[in-house]
Amino acid sequence: MIYYTQIDSPVDTITLTSDGAALTGVYMNEHKHAVLFADEWIRDDQAAPFPEAKRQLEEYFAGARTEFDLPLAPSGTPFQQTVWSTLREIPYGETITYGALAARLGNPNASRAVGLANGRNPISIIVPCHRVIGANGKLVGYGGGLGCKEILLATEKQHPQ
Repeated sequence: MIYYTQIDSPVDTITLTSDGAALTGVYMNEHKHAVLFADEWIRDDQAAPFPEAKRQLEEYFAGARTEFDLPLAPSGTPFQQTVWSTLREIPYGETITYGALAARLGNPNASRAVGLANGRNPISIIVPCHRVIGANGKLVGYGGGLGCKEILLATEKQHPQ
């Protein structure tokens, strides 16, 4: 069973998905790799962990939260899972290049594969794929759009911890 809810945010309307126990997705309306609104999905604003996820996202956008503490269940390959886990280690307000992220994973030549896995992250914001930038320091590749990525990074710079 897949549950969903939607919340308004400074970046866009965000759709949260859940298996009833953990978050399985956090998507913007124009999310590049989102699979949204299948017929069998059930809207339930109170399904776990939606109330807590909403609260934590509101705190994040207000600058009062730098880390999320939510049950997560992203679906992906073992390599994607490793990349997404490593993304959660990037400190609030900081950025890292795809190459540096690949090096952290033990393979500095895997920046393309890391970029592809980063782009498939189903739990945006909470798993901070927006903190990964191009080798030249420019903002590149964000599933929710570069405008959303800019807002997320600006939010973190506006509220340093």
